[in-house]
Amino acid sequence: MTAELVRGQNHPLSQVRLEVRVSAGKPIVAGATLSDETGTVRGVEWVAHPGAPTLPGLEVSQQAAADHRLAFDLDALPQAVHRVNVLLALPSGVGGGPVRFGAVAAPFVAVTGLDGSEVASYTITGLDAESAVVALELYRRQDAWKVRAVGQGYAGGLAELLTDQGLPEAQQLAGSINEAVARGLARSVAAPPPRTPDADRSRQSATSAPGPDQPYAGTQGASGTVPPQQSPYDAPGPQGATAPQTGYAGGPAQSDPSAVTQPPSPTVGGSINYSHPGRPNGAPPPPPPTAPPAPPGQPAQPVAGDATGWSMEERLYNQVWGMFEDLARTIAAYRSAVDFADSRMEKELDQVLSDPRSRIGGQGDTAREAARAKHAQLVDQARAALDRDLAQLTAESEVVEPALPPAYARWDNPVWHGYRVPMEIPMALRLGDLHLPESAGLSIPMLVRLPLDRGLWIDSGHATLDGSLADSDELRRLAMDTAVAHAARLLAVYPAGDFTVHVIDPAGSGALSLAPLVRSGVLDGPPAVGAAGVADVLARLTQRVDLVQMAVRGGAADSLPPGLDTAEQLLIVNDFPHGFDDRAVTQLRYLADEGPAVGVHLMMVADREDAAAYGPLLDPLWRSLLRLTPVPDDHLADPWVGHAWTCEPALVPLGSQVLQQVLAQVAASRRSRNR
Repeated sequence: MTAELVRGQNHPLSQVRLEVRVSAGKPIVAGATLSDETGTVRGVEWVAHPGAPTLPGLEVSQQAAADHRLAFDLDALPQAVHRVNVLLALPSGVGGGPVRFGAVAAPFVAVTGLDGSEVASYTITGLDAESAVVALELYRRQDAWKVRAVGQGYAGGLAELLTDQGLPEAQQLAGSINEAVARGLARSVAAPPPRTPDADRSRQSATSAPGPDQPYAGTQGASGTVPPQQSPYDAPGPQGATAPQTGYAGGPAQSDPSAVTQPPSPTVGGSINYSHPGRPNGAPPPPPPTAPPAPPGQPAQPVAGDATGWSMEERLYNQVWGMFEDLARTIAAYRSAVDFADSRMEKELDQVLSDPRSRIGGQGDTAREAARAKHAQLVDQARAALDRDLAQLTAESEVVEPALPPAYARWDNPVWHGYRVPMEIPMALRLGDLHLPESAGLSIPMLVRLPLDRGLWIDSGHATLDGSLADSDELRRLAMDTAVAHAARLLAVYPAGDFTVHVIDPAGSGALSLAPLVRSGVLDGPPAVGAAGVADVLARLTQRVDLVQMAVRGGAADSLPPGLDTAEQLLIVNDFPHGFDDRAVTQLRYLADEGPAVGVHLMMVADREDAAAYGPLLDPLWRSLLRLTPVPDDHLADPWVGHAWTCEPALVPLGSQVLQQVLAQVAASRRSRNR
């Protein structure tokens, strides 16, 4: 799984022979510097650039290009080398080219293995007047290599960058690199033309060919032996039981030798095609849209999808992530400036009070007023910078929100009125909106990658609602409404039949909230009630996890039972631990730990205090789930800058019929698929 790095984040490298791939919308120069344990570049012989592209264990491109591949063999580097910095720069002296990174699309860099599998990636955002940037740093720590996302830009170009790394000949070397590019020693390559639709990279859905690193999903198992309890869901209405499927919903892509395009035979006087017949020539993605030129002194107008990516969906995902980073940095800078102003005023006031001569009288009052005035000036400056950044982010949000696909969009987005069941799973799913106290009017979509790698916990415990203590029953209803909204969104963004939902509602207390799912017929079966229903559903899902795990570990995926449902599975559990005995609790913990790897996911709607009798036994269960709340709550911690983000759940607007309309389409698509 690729690690998507943010600035300052690091990631271990399990391989020593790597490639660093760079993608930009315009031709750029790529290079690398070697430095010792103090971070110093010892000489020009430790710099790889287009004019001198090869060093021991390192080779860079010999030309300015929109896309680069830099090759590394970390074991072959000199012993004195402890760090390798990957540099990007805009070529100077090339007429008509951009002179600052703020005028081009954000560069995208990825560390890959020799087989092309991505290890880590980083989109370099936040650049403006800089013309050179340190993109990544590969560094040695206790005989192990790691990669760190740096993103440090330099407005002074390569000369300033190399000087900052301690190279005495920085000016001369930067000049020689620019001269080499300008006079054609490194031939500039323009950005590639847009790809045709059928040449776009296709992302496999969750039902693609099973492998040791891909999850399976879905199950049909044996029924429990305990007589079933009368269910409140036995009212007339269609039920959406999914018919058993044979084998997998999708299989491995088989290569047909006859389908491989052979190179044409050379003709007399014609050119010879030297391309390898079995090697795909994947073209890089088309450049993202760019904003029209802004008036002098004004920021550029935001454009939806101006981040890097292979598709508009991926670009929007990266753009939303960039907005999250920008808001986090902006608020962190504001809070730091205010803290500095407070500490400065306290220091100045302490100095006034420490001198008996100025402690009282006009001189002391003047010093106090000066300290407070300076404090107000610093805070006002910080607030002005914050307001400017928030206005820019708000303008970007107003452009991005209407362009989001259904998986990323709010329920009140008009995109849902044109909803159609998709053919493949999206990259991510929206679970809510994030904001900070200083940016109450600006919210960032909370997107999580798909397939889910952990379960969800909708906390129905006591919380404040609109400034007052919420009623317990009302909060439980809101929690169940939130769970239904998330489940409906998951059903809507997966292809027909690729996602199955089970419900455990032992006491039937969630019948009102579950009505849209029950009436539309999108559930695998009626919600399970009573101890018998709990035991039956848990036994079937536990058996499915066991079967798929054994098949994957034994390399015998083809020997799975023919009736096994291959869809991703979601189990909604309401009113836990009501109806759960010790065996059921153990099975639930097993599903939480082992289920996500094979496509079985939990969504718990529970109050942790209700399960307090189990003591620390259930602590690992709660920690393994992503906690969400049915009302806005600031429980999501950001370890990057230390913010406590307020998360507002993605609920269906009151009185809206969009949920019923979407579920009706999902149910119709499932029925047509099973015919």
